[in-house]
Amino acid sequence: MAEKQINVGIRSIGCYVPQGIRDSAWIGAASGIPEPVIREKFGIRQVHKAGPEETVSSMGAEAARRCLGDFNPRDLDLVVYCGSEYKDYYLFNCAARVQYEIGAVNAAVFEIHNLCSAGVWSLKVLKSMMLQDPELKHVLLVSSSKEGDLINYRDSDSRFMFNFGDGAAAALLERDLDENVILESAMIADGQFAADVSVPGIGCRNFEGFRNMPWEDHFLRVLDVANMKERLDPITLGNFVSVIAKAADRSGFGRAHIDYLAPIFMKKSILLHLLDQFGLAEENTFVLEEYGHCQSADCFISLLEGARCGKLKAGDRAVLVSAGTGYTWAATGVQWGPVK
Repeated sequence: MAEKQINVGIRSIGCYVPQGIRDSAWIGAASGIPEPVIREKFGIRQVHKAGPEETVSSMGAEAARRCLGDFNPRDLDLVVYCGSEYKDYYLFNCAARVQYEIGAVNAAVFEIHNLCSAGVWSLKVLKSMMLQDPELKHVLLVSSSKEGDLINYRDSDSRFMFNFGDGAAAALLERDLDENVILESAMIADGQFAADVSVPGIGCRNFEGFRNMPWEDHFLRVLDVANMKERLDPITLGNFVSVIAKAADRSGFGRAHIDYLAPIFMKKSILLHLLDQFGLAEENTFVLEEYGHCQSADCFISLLEGARCGKLKAGDRAVLVSAGTGYTWAATGVQWGPVK
């Protein structure tokens, strides 16, 4: 008799977004871009904005509670944070804070950072760990972002970041769960873009001059937008397509049999292009126009909302896809629903 295959599945997903809202009219007024352009071209109806009392860790902890439901946090073996590097404090262990806030007293903690592709790639990392170590039965993955603080709407060079919204998501992974099974992943990395986007006012390269930095350098900035676009635009769509196809092929269902795409927030024109490459349409995804870009939480919000509205169904073969400045493009396949 063949030995049963051990899977790692997603037991539950939870998300939290703050009550504060920046709608397309607000962003248009703040940036000087006509509101219809923000709504139609950028694809933003609204983003959520956290209040000063809400932190990256507190939003992540709330998403974790919603994810866990009646699952006892004392039964968690590991809590992993994979969200924004702009956290409550500089050099701060957000995973440890979330572990404390939710009462996961028996869980180890660590963090995975790869900017906006960290969530998708973390599924590969944690699946591998859980398959190798039978004692890792329940792992909580948390992503949270308050990067709305870092956007300077008067800087037209950073307009591709005007879609940033605040919020958090969490996923409970379970060893030997034959449901919502995590399959295989793919990544493309191109380090020539590593220094193109940053908060240039903070870091060891400029420690001595930190106090004298201009205020603009304390926001996320694109240092040379024309140069970055010249290098990035010709390759980014192709890299998205490539990692989606590779993840689907490695997952065993193939690029011709994707049922649902769970992407990071992107312009609708780019999203529709990606869908078309795989014979999909808008009903095969969830458009994050009411959330904006919540860093690496996006794909988990897409899975949660897609399942809620009936777009993501049991038996569907889904691919999560993200890109992170630096630049990386990553995708992971998931077999949704019970595996027969």
